[in-house]
Amino acid sequence: MENSKEIQLFGGRKLPLRGTLVMGILNVTDDSFYARSRVKNEHDAVSRAADMAHAGADVLDVGAESTRPGSREIDSETEREVLTPVIGAIRRELPDMPISADTRHATTAAAAIEAGADIVNDVSGLGLPSETRNMMSLLSETGAAYVLTHTKGTPDVMQRSPVYGDLISEIREFFEDGIRALESAGVSREKLIIDPGIGFGKSASDNLALLANVEKFYSLGIPVLIGASRKGFIGGVAGGAAKDDPSERLEGTLAITALCAIAGVNIVRVHDAAANRRTVDMIEAIARHRL
Repeated sequence: MENSKEIQLFGGRKLPLRGTLVMGILNVTDDSFYARSRVKNEHDAVSRAADMAHAGADVLDVGAESTRPGSREIDSETEREVLTPVIGAIRRELPDMPISADTRHATTAAAAIEAGADIVNDVSGLGLPSETRNMMSLLSETGAAYVLTHTKGTPDVMQRSPVYGDLISEIREFFEDGIRALESAGVSREKLIIDPGIGFGKSASDNLALLANVEKFYSLGIPVLIGASRKGFIGGVAGGAAKDDPSERLEGTLAITALCAIAGVNIVRVHDAAANRRTVDMIEAIARHRL
């Protein structure tokens, strides 16, 4: 899927929208569901970021608050104190790498942008009344890129029997309303990315249906991001050790990445940059030989 050729970021950086980009995950929290995605300090974060860049990651997503199902919110001050220096350290080491700050809080997003982030990846779906107006103002004032994620409730309750009447239509309507609100607040449509929110208030069946029908969001004309890496529904399909252990879900993740690359999804958010980069490259090499 190609909407525009690129998203303009800060400092002359750009996010090209050709093929499927790999977004590498860095979690500066010990509450992330996948232990191997965690980094303990600035030094570890910079080392992991450099490894991901070398492995072919196109963008890095750095977060300091877990939003796994059942997680509890941390206060924005604590989040800011942890996240900001890490983003600053990565920016100094990798001046040309697009960086996304994974946060639901406007004050954290502002500090992250000041430290060198280009993108705000907000899984709240503009659903936190205390944050929405400030977040929109920040985006309008700074021109940062923004990921609008569909979710159904906050992380602590979002997986308590979510129900939809018409999954795809309801999520499309959510995006239409959100895009309209952001544009009304002065946020450029050219800076937006949409994420259907795999695992954010969705049943396993819902997640599979979203992946099977991802192209139904393309007509919105906004780049699409899919974040399914090592999530629980993959374990449900794979069974065995993968059911309870995220470290056993790589093959399922790569299958989803392959599907996304075939379908033309713009960005996949993943824990394993190298393996997912190779998967995307293989799919795209095959596609170039289609008669």
